[in-house]
Amino acid sequence: MKRLLAPFFLLAASALAFAGNPQIQGAHPMKASSHVKPVLFVVTSHGSKGNTGQPTGYYLGEVTHPLAELEDAGIPVEFASIQGGEPPVDGLELDDPANARFWNDGSFRESMKHTLKLGQVDPSRYSAIYFAGGHGAMWDFPTSPDVARVTRAIYEQGSIVAAVCHGPAALANVKLSDGNYLVAGKRVSAFTNEEENAVGMSDVVPFLLADKLKEDGALHEAAPMWTSKVIMDGRLITGQNPQSASGVGAAIRDALLK
Repeated sequence: MKRLLAPFFLLAASALAFAGNPQIQGAHPMKASSHVKPVLFVVTSHGSKGNTGQPTGYYLGEVTHPLAELEDAGIPVEFASIQGGEPPVDGLELDDPANARFWNDGSFRESMKHTLKLGQVDPSRYSAIYFAGGHGAMWDFPTSPDVARVTRAIYEQGSIVAAVCHGPAALANVKLSDGNYLVAGKRVSAFTNEEENAVGMSDVVPFLLADKLKEDGALHEAAPMWTSKVIMDGRLITGQNPQSASGVGAAIRDALLK
């Protein structure tokens, strides 16, 4: 079955393909239908860890693992980044089956070379927005006016907002039309202070993510380091670390197909 991974996925063709293969693990052939709008995956365009000279970018597994959950359910996905074009990538671990599955797929690679510029997207086109992590997200997600505008629009139109690991940095400064922070009073999960310290980045990142979310009124919850933690609070879905990426994708899938 040919994978549909152009920048603009064709849901109808995908749904037909899965309908003809009902035994595919994780597929939802009877529920994936043309009423499901695309999910917008957003990745960082920032490629360096502060002043260390070390490269970073979006974390590949935090794209491929949730992408597998959505693609196997016939849900279309589009890719955007803060600056558009080809974003920097981190975590290029091809012994990970999901990473190998997509990184070796020419259409996926082509899509990632030509991501949409976030400021040019039409929020009304999407059923959900998902922010992948990677340390680069700590620099350009919270300072981007496009992140704040598009996230607010998608949430207030009744759609889903999701993020994993450092991806919730996108939520750090998002305010709704009533002036309240989107995360205020909501249960969230994100990369913890302990995990940041464990990877030696506590003094490099511009702020500690869990602390910032709590400052904005979020009810941050943590699991032990490097274990999966996914929280769904209404239409807000967040995950703690790379180990949570598949779970966030599955939560988005289930919310869209319920």
